[in-house]
Amino acid sequence: MGVRVHDGRVAVRHPSGMVGALSPTSPLVGWAGDAKWVAEAGRAAMILVPVLALSAGRHSSPAATAAAALLGGGVWFLALRSAFGVVPFTLGPVVPAALGTVSGLVAVSAFNLWLPGMRLPPSTLLVTAVSVFALSVVWEAVWQRLFAAKRRVLVIGTNSCASEVVEAMDGARESPFSVVGIVDDTCAAAPSGAPHLGAVADLAQIVEAQRPDLIVLAEGDSSGRVLNSLLDVAPNHFKVVGVTHFFEHAFGWVPLRHVTPSWFMSLLHLHQRPYSRFAKRTFDVACASIGILVVAPILPIIALLVRRTPGRIIYRQTRVGEGGKLFTMYKFRTMREDAEEPGRPVFAEADDPRVTSLGRALRNSHLDELPQLWNVLRGDMSIVGPRPERPEFVHMLEETVPFLSRRLLIKPGITGWAQLRCDYASDSETAAERLSYDLWYLRHRNLIVDLAICAKTFSALLLHSGR
Repeated sequence: MGVRVHDGRVAVRHPSGMVGALSPTSPLVGWAGDAKWVAEAGRAAMILVPVLALSAGRHSSPAATAAAALLGGGVWFLALRSAFGVVPFTLGPVVPAALGTVSGLVAVSAFNLWLPGMRLPPSTLLVTAVSVFALSVVWEAVWQRLFAAKRRVLVIGTNSCASEVVEAMDGARESPFSVVGIVDDTCAAAPSGAPHLGAVADLAQIVEAQRPDLIVLAEGDSSGRVLNSLLDVAPNHFKVVGVTHFFEHAFGWVPLRHVTPSWFMSLLHLHQRPYSRFAKRTFDVACASIGILVVAPILPIIALLVRRTPGRIIYRQTRVGEGGKLFTMYKFRTMREDAEEPGRPVFAEADDPRVTSLGRALRNSHLDELPQLWNVLRGDMSIVGPRPERPEFVHMLEETVPFLSRRLLIKPGITGWAQLRCDYASDSETAAERLSYDLWYLRHRNLIVDLAICAKTFSALLLHSGR
């Protein structure tokens, strides 16, 4: 299929030889804008229906019921809309739906307390909140699957950059993005699925014809010239993003090949949303304390089972923490006592033959990591953060994996974004993959992200075996 731009129209040549044209005023192009109203209307309906149904009969007249339902539904709608705007897209719809439902419940409860016209009992408010959350999640899933048009992405830069974007979209399950083409001065062969639309000099005409929702700009010397051209057609309501930021938004990881030292400036930026050490530490201590109280009854049982195999019950190992500081990490022993020769560290593997039969069960259930709650209370680790590495592996991997030491800017964690997305780091390639997710967390970490990662960790423990 070939594509070329002429007089503000997109000429599409199909394999059959037939040529058609898609005008910017085509109904298919206008549908993307209309679909946003469908999404908002559906979200409002998913809120208003349970609010109206559960508040019916609680007021003196139908008019009072409608007024109370509109007030409560409006508050929940604004709360959910705000939550979907602030929660990172890659965390999925469940996290913002939960955040919006809870914040809306707090606001509606305040109105219910101070406005005599509402008078809803706490049980009704709780059932309404659960209904709003469930229906909102269902609607988002139905909307994305049946109604939402994929966001049109135009890539400006080298063919290698476009190839990376196309490959990442192909690897992502049900990606909501679609590459409409690339703009590149080299005129080289375009990657599969991304037609070459022209050079930067034709950018204004290409944007007018393609009407992209998102323009991905590869970093380079020509970025200033490209931005000047885009400013001339800015009223077309597209968004512009760098390639690294696009990967962060769309896929939840950072492409290491495009990371430069200036990328880390965002960690110190004036407008960086704060996640203070006090808030992070409070979260860690609260979670670790509750966790220890909950698992305390099973700790002696696990210790007795581990004691049945020769060796120590608690395995101590030196790991690298925040700022490169060494600390002792604790785990229930899962390997044979002679699993490793002194001075010859070996990477752990998914099906490591050194693991005992009991140790394999402990690893699959993550019960071997319960002693690390003590590391959290001591301040060596966090609940959420990059996985701590052994110093021998850090020194070895730093030679081949760029920016590996930057993951030491924060405390390591029991769980984390990379732990959810990757398996063990057994070589430089898998270590680089884990680092790409750790850098995403480094930039986007906050209380909401930490809570979401904890929730996804429990979900993975319940629904999936293994790491």
